[in-house]
Amino acid sequence: MTSSSTDRRVLLTNHIMDLLDSWGTDGPQKIILLGLPDDMRVRKLERYRQDESFPDTEIVNQHLEHLVGIADALRTSYPRNTEMCALWLHKPHKRFENQEPLAVMLNKGLQGLIQVRSQLDCSFAWNVSGSA
Repeated sequence: MTSSSTDRRVLLTNHIMDLLDSWGTDGPQKIILLGLPDDMRVRKLERYRQDESFPDTEIVNQHLEHLVGIADALRTSYPRNTEMCALWLHKPHKRFENQEPLAVMLNKGLQGLIQVRSQLDCSFAWNVSGSA
């Protein structure tokens, strides 16, 4: 990776950590949502608040892609009230069998991220369904 791509990855890492904080997630939840190894210690997450980027692995990159997509869709849905984004994630919904979207993402991993993103982003859901 070049210096500028490394710098961008660090900025993305910092942005995602702030995003997960704004959603009210704790350390173990962050590890799951990011697709980091299950045996990772929560205290190691602090290095991602400094100048270290997330691991550049396929699974982490897939999780990051969907987290960014979910955040963008929530901002589009609630452009004037950013607090609603976190509230939406913590409110049970019929579309998720009365589970909270955050719980779906935590319990189903990558498939949960895709499921929540599909509910929020109709163009993403259209592409995933193969209708495009």
